[in-house]
Amino acid sequence: MSEQNPPFTARDLLARHRTIAGLRALADFLEANPNVPVNRHGVRYYVHSDRDRPDACGRAFVDRVAALLDVPVRDDTDQGGHYVATRDFGDVLFEVVHIPQRARTLHDAQWSYADNITLDDQGGRAA
Repeated sequence: MSEQNPPFTARDLLARHRTIAGLRALADFLEANPNVPVNRHGVRYYVHSDRDRPDACGRAFVDRVAALLDVPVRDDTDQGGHYVATRDFGDVLFEVVHIPQRARTLHDAQWSYADNITLDDQGGRAA
């Protein structure tokens, strides 16, 4: 198989089985316990491409999953954004995302000073 469409490993299949079982268990629990709240704005289930692969492979991954979901890809990479395919299941969104290397590098640079910022505990204002 090509690098763009790698075979599933036993670990991938186990994670898939556990995720499906967990989602079913959650749905059953919520249905059986109507007093347990849910997020009134719905939820998103994210799947990210492997960040260690080249951008072309990440885009190919999203393209492949978008075809399986029968949805278009939204390409915001020219604006520093992500490469995304989303399918709506009512109040549950399934989203597969590739974050380009350029966007990851920019994010890392923006947060590189985070350890140098402390908040003033009195009044909650930045120091």
